[in-house]
Amino acid sequence: MAQPNPLTTPPPGADTQVVPGHVEHTEAHSGAFPPFETSGFLAQLIWLALAFGLLYYLMDKIALPRIQSILHARAERLRADLDQAQAMKAEADAAGVAFETALRDAQGKARDIAQTTRNELAAEAETKRKALEDELNAKLSASEATIRTRTEAAMGNVRTIAGEAASAIVERLTGQAPDRTSLDRALDATAH
Repeated sequence: MAQPNPLTTPPPGADTQVVPGHVEHTEAHSGAFPPFETSGFLAQLIWLALAFGLLYYLMDKIALPRIQSILHARAERLRADLDQAQAMKAEADAAGVAFETALRDAQGKARDIAQTTRNELAAEAETKRKALEDELNAKLSASEATIRTRTEAAMGNVRTIAGEAASAIVERLTGQAPDRTSLDRALDATAH
């Protein structure tokens, strides 16, 4: 069985007629909105001051210090991170400068080494060229001496051959062999 609704069911012995959805007010309205009634205004101000004071105390002693410590820790962390970033930037800049200096030094050393190597190779090539030139001059002199010796030997042989040929020609033409002295004089006269 369903329970009767106290809002829609009249108390026993009441002779009022119940209209569903309609509630009768037994008290009369006094006319003012309760927070604006002047009779309880002082009590409301006291409760307002107490609530505000309690809220202020809780905010001042609990919430705001926590928020302040969080903000302070965050600011310190940011400051530390910025300091670390600044230090790392300074290190990176110093490393960049050191790298560029080392690069310039290495390039200078490379140029010096290249120039030294070029000079050494040029000197070595010049030494080899002179040695080869001296060797070739020596070979040329030896060859010229050999040619001169062989030419003189050949010329000596030519004189002998020419003398024999002239002697044979004179003997064939005249029938007599020429004497050696007149043959040598004739050969000497034709040689000069």
